[in-house]
Amino acid sequence: MAPYHIRKYQESDHKGVLALFSSGMTEHIPTTFHYMLRQPPVILFLLVVSLTIFLLTDSWLLMMVSSFTLLAFLWFLAIYTWRKYMAMCFHTDLADITRSYMNVHGSCFWVAESGGQVVGIVGALPVKNPPLQKQLQLRHLSVALEHRHKGTGKALVRTVLQFAEAQGYDEVVLSVSILQYAALSLYQWMGFQKTGHSFFTRISRLRNTPLIHLMYRLPCAQERGL
Repeated sequence: MAPYHIRKYQESDHKGVLALFSSGMTEHIPTTFHYMLRQPPVILFLLVVSLTIFLLTDSWLLMMVSSFTLLAFLWFLAIYTWRKYMAMCFHTDLADITRSYMNVHGSCFWVAESGGQVVGIVGALPVKNPPLQKQLQLRHLSVALEHRHKGTGKALVRTVLQFAEAQGYDEVVLSVSILQYAALSLYQWMGFQKTGHSFFTRISRLRNTPLIHLMYRLPCAQERGL
């Protein structure tokens, strides 16, 4: 028996959903910071600035202070993108999940529950003005840290795919940061294909952390020859 139960969202879940979403997004801040530190332009920038400070002041202390200041600035940049994304979600679809998902035809929001707690979430919204096929967008997949590697994420994605097929959609699409390694691996393992990429902010473009766009073509669409 699975250690969780997937069901449709209820209004009483709202606080738990927001807490899980916040913790999941916050996890990516250290990953983003470490990723930036491995980028050659960033490494070169840090070295040039530190060396310049030392040559101008002949002070190891000022050079170290400037280095720590630059690292603190990079940490702030890592925080900024994820906090900006969370704030956007809190003021749009996650502000009222019932209105955004449960009261809209062809959309839904699910939670994975274990021991009376929300341990996983995923939402699905129809894509407005899709290019050709009828598309459903998978959003906000997140699983609590202590409940990962138990099949919860796969089960939530399958729930969306089954819903999409039942509702007559042709494709399920989503976007995920290149830094969300586990999620990207999960989607590709489940059959999602890359269709392109874009950048959420100018900062994400500067540090080369694009959003990867993925698509899953449903079997019913393939049978219809779409």
